[in-house]
Formats: sequence, structure tokens, C-alpha cells
Amino acid sequence: MKILVTGAKGFVGKNLCAALECIKDGKDRRYPELSIEEIYEYDLDTDPALLDEFATKADFVFNLAGVNRPQNQEEFMQGNFGFASTLLDTLKKHGNRCPVMLSSSQQASLTGRFGNSEYGRSKKAGEDLFLRYGKATDTRVFVYRFPNLFGKWCRPNYNSAVATFCNAFANDLPYTVNDPFVELELLYIDDLVDEMIACLKGGEHHCEFEGLEVVPKTDGKYCYVPTTHKITLGGIVDLLKSFAAQPKTLMIPEIPANSFAKKLYSTYLSYLPKEKVAFPLKMNVDDRGSFTELVHTLNCGQVSINISKPGITKGQHWHHTKWEFFIVVSGHGLIQERNLNDPEGKVIEFEVSGDNIQCIHMLPGYTHNIINLSETENLVTVMYCNEVFDPSRPDTFYEKV
Repeated sequence: MKILVTGAKGFVGKNLCAALECIKDGKDRRYPELSIEEIYEYDLDTDPALLDEFATKADFVFNLAGVNRPQNQEEFMQGNFGFASTLLDTLKKHGNRCPVMLSSSQQASLTGRFGNSEYGRSKKAGEDLFLRYGKATDTRVFVYRFPNLFGKWCRPNYNSAVATFCNAFANDLPYTVNDPFVELELLYIDDLVDEMIACLKGGEHHCEFEGLEVVPKTDGKYCYVPTTHKITLGGIVDLLKSFAAQPKTLMIPEIPANSFAKKLYSTYLSYLPKEKVAFPLKMNVDDRGSFTELVHTLNCGQVSINISKPGITKGQHWHHTKWEFFIVVSGHGLIQERNLNDPEGKVIEFEVSGDNIQCIHMLPGYTHNIINLSETENLVTVMYCNEVFDPSRPDTFYEKV
């Protein structure tokens, strides 16, 4: 399959082309049934003569080209309708009836706050052009109206509030929120790209529109991405504040699977400057070695790393409710545990090594320790605890094993 992507250097285009390249090169194993031979990337700086060549060979076209920040209003129609017309005329000239996808916008609804949008009118004209083309040539045409987009590689201070805010927080820049209660409908770039791949495979989602509302319909003339998120500007800023504070608090906010928070966090990280990619951690160092907290979570405890010098014993304490995992990743050691309620005082032991990594429970009500058995090598242990340490309620009591 040969695929033409117009607007290939734009936000959506760069992400889509990167995904298609992974499929083409066999790096994305989710799509073994897709065989991509060539990806033709077309943008403003591409030799226009190549459009003829690409339009002749393409088996599928993603038309992502468009204008959203022109010097004057007339450029909306020229960029969003004019090029669409040129593309379809070129395909028609070469008798190429391959499927064509059009990237449009919610503003094409021309309803509500978009009722007097020149950009919306240009997008609507492009939609109507594509739909007429599909009927006239009996070609499969997929018209998508996208809401606000966000994700990696999106240009800040342009047409994405999320990109602008992410860039501001990542780079300690000023930002303005005029109304924190304004709600946005947002579409994450990976969800959009997944839908584009589904469209390529014939699994697109069809709909009709009632104003801005999507009405799923198997024979609808429009298409849509089924996963979007609605959140206020204030909600976005609150999340970004917590992300920006993470190097100091170590607190990873809740980021459930497929949640907006998870997608926003990934987006925020993509804007970090080099000096923020690495950050220092507080090492608690003494003559026995060191103990360093790595990550805190809101509801699932913390992860730390413990380094014990040769011959050193650490621990010798127990907990009422707190429990831990000890995972030795380097060195050779011995973990001992004793149930305080056992009248026989039986000690259970686990010999551990970085050559055979395993996870050992530190059980509630058991005093426990970890001993470095090496005379020359440090013992390095990753430690997970089910709660973040609370100095007002440490639940940690000294007791030799």
C-alpha cells in the first residue's frame, strides 16, 4: 500500500507519518495485516510537481493540509478549500479513485460560537467538496470533524491552549487563564492516529452531527474519533501545577488508563527543556550506605532505593499495617523475618542476589532486616512500601530479628 499524507509537517501529519513509518518498518506489531510500501509526504515546501506523481501512485490519501492562522481572512478559503480542490482534481485527472480522508474541524458546524467563523466556512466548503467528489466518482470519502487537539509536537502559542499551557509550565513562562470555567472538548493525538489507522483498515467510525454533538450512525456521512475528553481550563491548569511540582514532591498524580490526566502528563513532559529532564533526589547518607525516595503516589505508596555497604545490616523493625516489597537488584544479601506473635521465635530467611532478582514481602507484624553478605560489594535494593511515609504516624518500631 502506498499512502499520501498532505500537511505532513503539521502537528497531526508528523504524528501520523511517524506511526505509519513504524508500521512500514515492522516496528508496530499491532497491525500485521497492514503492508505499507511507501509514504508520500506532501507539505508547503514540497515541489508541487510531485503532487501529480503521488496522486498517480497513492492507494490512500490523508488530506491534513490546511490553514488556521493566515495573514488575512481570504487565505482561509484558499488554504482549506483551494488545496482540497487541487488535490481532488489531480486524483480525478489520473483516474485514481483511492479512498480519501479529510481533516476538518468542529467549527465547520457553523453553530454556537462558531456561527460567524471564516475558518469554519472554509472547512465546511472543503467538506461539501469532498462529499460531492465521493458521490460523483463513487469514491470512499472520510470527513472527520476534530475538536481541539493536543499531544506531543503540538506548537505552543498558536492554536492549542493545551500546548501553550504545557509549554508555559514546563519552561516557567507566564500564562493567562481568562475564564477557568470554560470547558474544552479535547482529542489526544494518539487517539486520533489510532482512528486514522482504523480508517486505513476500513474500521472507521461514522456519525452525523447535531450542532457540535456527535450522533454515532453506521451509515453517517461524517466520521469521528470515539474517545475525547471534556475538561475546564482551570482543571487543565490544576493538573499541570501538580505535574510541574513532581520533582520536588516526588508525587505522581493519579493517571488511570486512558484518562485525560495520563495523556496530559505525557504531553507536558514532551515540552520539558534539557535542564528539567534530569532532577536531583535527596539521598539520606550515613556510614551504612544510603536511602533515597524515588516516587510517591497519592494512593499506592512509594518506591525507594536502599544501598547497604559490605557487611551492613539494615532494618530491624516491624509495622502494624504497613507492608513492603524488597527487591535486590545488585549484590548478595540475606533477608530475615520473624513473626512477633510466634512463641517459638522462628526466623524465616531468604538469600537474595542481583543475579536472581525476586520480590520478597515484608509482612505486617514481622520484624525484618536485610544483611549485605558481601565483603566487597554494595547491596542495592529497590523497596516498595504501600504507603508514603508519614512522620506523624510512622508505623515503624525497632525490634531485632
